[in-house]
Amino acid sequence: MAFPLSSSITLSFTPSTPKRRFFSTHFGSRFSRARNQENARPFQLKFQCKASKEDFVKDQSQCRNIATSFNLSTLINGRMKLEGVIAAIVIVAQVTSPLPLAGWDFWSILPANAVLYSPETKLPRTGELALRRAIPANTNMKAIQASLEELSYLLRIPQRKPYGTMEGNVKKALKIAVDGKDSILASIPANLREKGSALYSSLIDGKGGLEALLKCIKDQDPDRVSVGLASSLDTVAELELLQAPGLSFLLPEQYLKYPRLTGRAVIELTIEKGDGSSFSPEVGGEQRKTATIQVVLDGYSAPLTTGNFAKLVTDRAYDGTKLSCINQAIISENDTGKNGYSAPLEIMPSGQFEPLYKTTLSVQDGELPVLPLSVYGAVAMAHSDVSEEYSSPYQFFFYLYDKRNSGLGGVSFDEGQFSVFGYITAGREILPQIKTGDVIKSAKLVEGQDRLNWTPRNHANIWAIGYVCLFDKEQNFHSLFSPSCTAFFTFS
Repeated sequence: MAFPLSSSITLSFTPSTPKRRFFSTHFGSRFSRARNQENARPFQLKFQCKASKEDFVKDQSQCRNIATSFNLSTLINGRMKLEGVIAAIVIVAQVTSPLPLAGWDFWSILPANAVLYSPETKLPRTGELALRRAIPANTNMKAIQASLEELSYLLRIPQRKPYGTMEGNVKKALKIAVDGKDSILASIPANLREKGSALYSSLIDGKGGLEALLKCIKDQDPDRVSVGLASSLDTVAELELLQAPGLSFLLPEQYLKYPRLTGRAVIELTIEKGDGSSFSPEVGGEQRKTATIQVVLDGYSAPLTTGNFAKLVTDRAYDGTKLSCINQAIISENDTGKNGYSAPLEIMPSGQFEPLYKTTLSVQDGELPVLPLSVYGAVAMAHSDVSEEYSSPYQFFFYLYDKRNSGLGGVSFDEGQFSVFGYITAGREILPQIKTGDVIKSAKLVEGQDRLNWTPRNHANIWAIGYVCLFDKEQNFHSLFSPSCTAFFTFS
């Protein structure tokens, strides 16, 4: 896109002169670009040298006004360089102090679209990473986790990998782990502390611990670093889960009648082809009539949504449910005859300690969820037929995230609009093979039954129940039933 340039530029610089202090010299020019030699106009340069200190007025005789006229045709060979300089000046001026320039429409991207179009937007790109970040652990563990997760980005750098930076990150994590040992172990409930101590020792100097990871980095073996990093992060996640045996917030009173999941649970869905065909075989295996998908539910961030889904699974409500493939999603049929709860839209914003209800996130203004939709294999509830402030009591979908259909920042245009409550952690490879008409043969809750709680509909007068945890001043977790917590339950 070509624009006529016409601008007045002022440059200030301080040349060095022998045996004198610096003088301030001002350069002023008026430039209009000519299209060809025939219509070229004179190019005037005006220099004025002015002393910067009053006590050097006597020396101004050394400076003089110079007025010179040139024809632009004599500078034709240097015109491109001059244009480049002016363009650079204008760009710097626009970045540091944005001004409305006529015709420069590409500068006018609204701040509201900044997240969707920013390549710097950082969201977890795998379900495992999103789930690990969603664990409400204490600050020391989160600092260790963040330091290690940065290695994942550094390992993607081709050829010369920054092993020095990697080593610094691991040493930082190791120092936090050693110095914060008491805080880390104190955050684990007493009945789980022995297991926590074993995990802590494994994290420090175990086979897949930080000391072993440091050695792999010093050997500059990227494959071993990748394996060691995955092992260390798994241990970090296990320790964090021990630190968070329940919710870090109290549910609003009006929602205590809903089923709720106070932690993590694992669901296994067995899928079979509706037309009697088979799924593609696994490597070295045979064709399969059925395939299994494993979903981890995150009750820390969406206790009501996961509670309703887990209860439906335990009631065998999804057995025999048909699936349909639509744009970027595999959605279950909407069977309104099932006995589910129409839970409110439930989204936990990043940086917050409790979810928002009946409210979508303004991603365009920078709000991002703890459980993003922009992950291949995200699991979310569809909207209610009655109101988008509520989720469907039964219908859910697997999201088939595709970066080609997202903003430049890799954020889905539906981000922050649905209650995401978990991710597929095993069986993602069969998602492209699922077609409309395929069936969920069975759905089972294989882990987390003890974390599923609900008040029967005829006992809704109990307004506080469940295993809930709170932060203390040091950001450690304590059960409401532990001596370290001063909150109380009331029953009516």
